[in-house]
Amino acid sequence: MTASGRIVFLGDSITEMGDKPYGYLSLIRKSLRTKYGDEYPELVNAGISGNKVTDLLERLDRDVISRTPATVVIYVGVNDVWHFSKPGLTGTPKGEYESGLAEIIARIKETGARAILCTPTVIGEKTGLSNPLDALLDEYAELSRKAAAKGGIELCDLHAIFREYLRIHNNADLSRGVLTLDGVHLSGEGNRLVADELVRFLDK
Repeated sequence: MTASGRIVFLGDSITEMGDKPYGYLSLIRKSLRTKYGDEYPELVNAGISGNKVTDLLERLDRDVISRTPATVVIYVGVNDVWHFSKPGLTGTPKGEYESGLAEIIARIKETGARAILCTPTVIGEKTGLSNPLDALLDEYAELSRKAAAKGGIELCDLHAIFREYLRIHNNADLSRGVLTLDGVHLSGEGNRLVADELVRFLDK
């Protein structure tokens, strides 16, 4: 892996916040810089707050393909579900979510870039499927898994990884404060977990 191997991270506010000192992009940069020195790849943050699959599709050419990446990490899905519960906002219907992911994957593959799809993490940290949107988020995570399989790309199953971590470590059954600040946006530990998982893929 060299500096020419540009990696674009396409996502929502979770990714947009990834350049903060404790953010997952910052942690990935630090890890890759430690291993590769000056030859570590350029990491481009293409996260925009509030984005859903439809938004990613609309700006794919401008924010991703135009940058000729070697690798694209797609981390989306939380807002597609969360916005069903937010006044004045709308979530993404399942069919539209599925077709949007399929088109994003196909267009990235057409460029010859490597694509890695992340499942959406959590909307609330309570265990035992007791967060209000858990059942629906599970369905969208499964749609992401199917989209990666159909598209023939790699899957980073953050949803399953977060659920397992919370099952073990959230003994007080908190709704936030373990891997997230507010039930959605990542805490320092949440960012570390995402960074560690993605480094496993990027370091192949």
